[in-house]
Amino acid sequence: MTYVMIFLGSGLGGVLRFLMGSFVQRLFNGWMFPIGTFSVNMLGCLIIGILASLAESKGLFQGQTRMALFVGLLGGFTTFSSFGYETFQLLRDGQYFYAGCNAFLQVVLGLVVIWLGFLIGRSI
Repeated sequence: MTYVMIFLGSGLGGVLRFLMGSFVQRLFNGWMFPIGTFSVNMLGCLIIGILASLAESKGLFQGQTRMALFVGLLGGFTTFSSFGYETFQLLRDGQYFYAGCNAFLQVVLGLVVIWLGFLIGRSI
């Protein structure tokens, strides 16, 4: 049953990633920077920070629920494989500044947002 929960969660996460990423990218039409993927990654980092904090401090999300949320839904939603590919494309296309910004911001701000989510989760 755990595999089914992960499967369903990752499918939903992937659809949500596509919808949000596409929407945000359209809002910033013409930007060379992959803002859609960036936005999805930052939101995913915030959500996982909050949920991880709640799991630790309040003992929430055990067993299959935890697998469905963390591995399934958030694994399908966060997009570090897309991040890597888009950074590669920017490098390949000679857009070194944007590639560097993308890599730096997603990693560093991702960690900051996870920390922020953890603080939010602790206060709930």
